[in-house]
Order: sequence, then C-alpha cells, then structure tokens
Amino acid sequence: MIRVLSAGGLLAASVACAPAVERATAQPPVAATVSRPPSETLSPLLEQPLPNVEGKTFTSAIVDFPPAARAAPHRHGQAFVYAYVLEGTVRSRLGGEPVRTYRRGENWVEPPGAHHVLTENTSRTRPAKLLVVFVSDTGDKLKADDPPR
Repeated sequence: MIRVLSAGGLLAASVACAPAVERATAQPPVAATVSRPPSETLSPLLEQPLPNVEGKTFTSAIVDFPPAARAAPHRHGQAFVYAYVLEGTVRSRLGGEPVRTYRRGENWVEPPGAHHVLTENTSRTRPAKLLVVFVSDTGDKLKADDPPR
C-alpha cells in the first residue's frame, strides 16, 4: 500500500511541476516548434504586351528577400526570365545545374520551363533584392510553386 501511494504521489508531483502550457495542451512549448524561413515578395513594376510579338508580355518586378529568406522551389511556366541582383547576395540553382552565388551587379537567365529548385538570401542579417524581367505568354502566371511534399 505504501508503494502505491508513493507512486501516486510521484505522479501527482510530476504533473503539478510541469509547465501549465504542457498540462493544458499536452503539446511541447511553442519554443520547441520549428519555423520555416521567411519567403520572398514579388512587386510588379511594369506589365506591357509586346507590340511586335503577338501573345507575349513583358513584365518587370522587384523581388525582395528578407534576411535568411528562401523561395519555394518553383517554375515560371514558359517565360524567359532575366534576374539582376540589386542588393545583397543570392544563392540559386536551376534543376540539373550546380548551385551558383550571385552578388550585387551580377545576373542570370532562366530558359522557358526551367525548374528553379533553390533561391535564397545567403545573409542572416541583410536583405537581398533582385530586378526580374519576364517575357511570358500573355495571361500566364509568372510563378508556380511546387506542390508541398
């Protein structure tokens, strides 16, 4: 009988000493959860149908990457894409190619249908910014993220 009371007493004491959040929700504290890195934001500057190329549109945009931001893997449909680093450093990788790092003043192109598997701001303290130009089929979405896994 003494053992049962001792075990019961230990159980009651351990529950009483547990943080209130854990007792109330039976879940780990919020600090134990893992968060996703911040993402980029795309702000269109100009969208203009190309007058000499039927069915094509020129779009320019600024893409801002907060510190440590990473874009989801994505495609730009059948658009031809040109990217120029205005600020910071960006690491990028197209499917089937090696990872490349681009700094302020550097640029790259993406062929139609390319799979952009990595785009991230390499700095944890400074933002990065791109000027991106798309030549796309009129009416197409400019970016389609891969479905979540």
